[in-house]
Amino acid sequence: MGVMRRYTLIDLFSGCGGLSRGFEDSGRFRSIFAVESDPDAAETYRRNFGDHVAQSLIEDVATFPTADVVVGGPPCQGFSPLNRDAVGFERRGLWREYLRALKQATPRMFLMENVPELLKSSEYATFKKLAESELGYRVEGRVLNAADYGVPQRRRRAIVIGSRIGPVSWPEPTHRDPEDLTRPDLPPWRTFRDAVAGLPLRPNGKDWHRARNPRPESIRRYKAVPRDGGDRFAMQRNLDRAGLGHLVPRCWRNKPTGTTDVFGRLWWDRPAYTIRTEFYKPEKGRYLHPTAHRPITVREAARCMSFPDDFILPEEQSMTSIARQIGNAVPCLLAQRLAEHMAAELDSHAENAPEAAVAAAA
Repeated sequence: MGVMRRYTLIDLFSGCGGLSRGFEDSGRFRSIFAVESDPDAAETYRRNFGDHVAQSLIEDVATFPTADVVVGGPPCQGFSPLNRDAVGFERRGLWREYLRALKQATPRMFLMENVPELLKSSEYATFKKLAESELGYRVEGRVLNAADYGVPQRRRRAIVIGSRIGPVSWPEPTHRDPEDLTRPDLPPWRTFRDAVAGLPLRPNGKDWHRARNPRPESIRRYKAVPRDGGDRFAMQRNLDRAGLGHLVPRCWRNKPTGTTDVFGRLWWDRPAYTIRTEFYKPEKGRYLHPTAHRPITVREAARCMSFPDDFILPEEQSMTSIARQIGNAVPCLLAQRLAEHMAAELDSHAENAPEAAVAAAA
């Protein structure tokens, strides 16, 4: 049996480290440098991976070390269809910093993650053109659903892979939509029930499995939402029938269609919907527990993102900060599947690998 190589990794815009965790969990990569501007996220990264994270704006990093692979997800607010107020548009140009990192680190492969709208943007078109014409990469982007790779969450994201060692290829899905009968060899998507297995239904306050303290009127709204998939329209009807119509915000009554996920419950036997940065607020989406009268906890959300329980989420940081880090992350299991595939590609071209860039595993 041949020696298994381990490859070096740089994580740009690392956040708390979802990509790095997935790549390290593959057993094939070792993170050597990361950069993250948010102090809390950088501290979370440091506690999980070590002191090689630079807490700074990427523009302030003078030099990037050489590495086999560069990964990272530039801030996505500027591309998100939910961003009606144009927040973060000034950060849409950070792909140029990603390109600068590629020039300095000279990786043989790279991976970029963002919202699907990235692939239709002029910024991506320019990035792709320059990465191909000036740096010699073959670049391809696809929209992947994390649920297809074992993550108990329906989360569609643009994944861009660049390669200087051959054509770009993609990992095969490991799971399938249960309604898709064309791949009976694959197990169905993992569900919210799978994700939270072993956690007490009543939050115990440990490891971020904490209950919030909603106002009594909020709890009454929760109770009016039917179990296992109910939505705000059913809640409104139930409140009206109970003579509690005053608990229905006027803005909802004036919007009789759309936003069906607001104040919606998750289903036990389906994946979670996309975990965003304010999943602890039911008014932001389908974030109510399937049966309990509460939003999902931070620990439940982390499980839905496939963060293992041993991933350190600092207890002294605020819930707002930790939730933002979780919602902005790449699901660890999706990252691991991509890492395994990229490692296999690198292995197949190992004869071209610089000796200094790989280390034999013990």
